[in-house]
Amino acid sequence: MSDAPLIGPAEAPDLHVMTYNIRRRMRHLNVNSPDVWARRKFLLRQLLERESPTLLGTQEALPDQAGFVSSVLGPHFRRIGHGREAGGTGEGCPLYFDTRRLRLESWQQLALSATPDVAGSRSWGNRAARIVVCARFTDLATRSPLQVFNTHLDHLSRRSRLLSAQMLLTLAKAGDEPTVVMGDMNTDVQSRPYEALTTTLQDAWVTTARRLTPEFQTFSNYRAPSTVGRRIDWLLVSRDVEVREAAINGTRVNGAAASDHEAVQVLLRFGKGVNAEA
Repeated sequence: MSDAPLIGPAEAPDLHVMTYNIRRRMRHLNVNSPDVWARRKFLLRQLLERESPTLLGTQEALPDQAGFVSSVLGPHFRRIGHGREAGGTGEGCPLYFDTRRLRLESWQQLALSATPDVAGSRSWGNRAARIVVCARFTDLATRSPLQVFNTHLDHLSRRSRLLSAQMLLTLAKAGDEPTVVMGDMNTDVQSRPYEALTTTLQDAWVTTARRLTPEFQTFSNYRAPSTVGRRIDWLLVSRDVEVREAAINGTRVNGAAASDHEAVQVLLRFGKGVNAEA
């Protein structure tokens, strides 16, 4: 493993954005399982400290894991989002942002269901509740607005994934500011949810000016990085956002991975910075 980051800390007007399913902490594992959180958490720390994203969307984070990520990112970062169940418990999709660069204007967490304001609701065939964390920011460096959606679509129900994608698109189109939609979509880029979302949004991996890694599958299940498989973790942006660099982070330490997914990272420029000289 190299100590050099793929993207690393971003300087204005660029913004480093990462989506990462960090894998929920599991109980009753064999001590040698690659899934053991007590071992993975230190690998996650190394990756996050090296890459230093400005904006990080995570999935599958249980409350203690969300707190651990906050401690790694440090005091300048704030976390929004809570568990997906009715009482705010369970795994969630917390969104982290560097307050030195982004000012939070508003946020909400919605259920991906026919009753989005009812926490824990599910109505489209998904057994587990599914959520999206929605936020609006002002970039303190460029004064540009930014809206962000971080989510985790259902792993079983195709209908739920499609209707969730349509809901995400409606939310994204409700505002006219630069937009980022990211998360673990649990389906590949030859799917109806992808087609629905990319009618308006662009896939950052496809449109980037520069790819820093091969197109690894993003669900490795702790195996070595591979270009054979599905890219199910997406980072989508509106067409007024420039994608300067993109990477799928297949970092391993002595063969061990921090999660069963790979982090997807991009370097973005939007608002006044889009037409600025590099």
